[in-house]
Amino acid sequence: MHVTVVSPEQAVFDGSADAVVAPAYDGQVGILPRHAPFLTLLGTGVLQVRQGSASSRFQVAGGFLQVLGDAVRIVADRVDAS
Repeated sequence: MHVTVVSPEQAVFDGSADAVVAPAYDGQVGILPRHAPFLTLLGTGVLQVRQGSASSRFQVAGGFLQVLGDAVRIVADRVDAS
């Protein structure tokens, strides 16, 4: 699946991934390939984008996560690489 992580200042991640774990407003959500269409508000916490055995981690706060087709879009009010 294709994952894009953006903040108001810059695009932070744009590439393929095997899984995404994100801090939704009301708890953690896990997204795998072929996930049903989904939209949620982001809370504050660690966003993980997994690519095989590697993992990119970002501290996010606010914004939203959208799954549509084979694309995951994370638009966060604040993103910091951890």
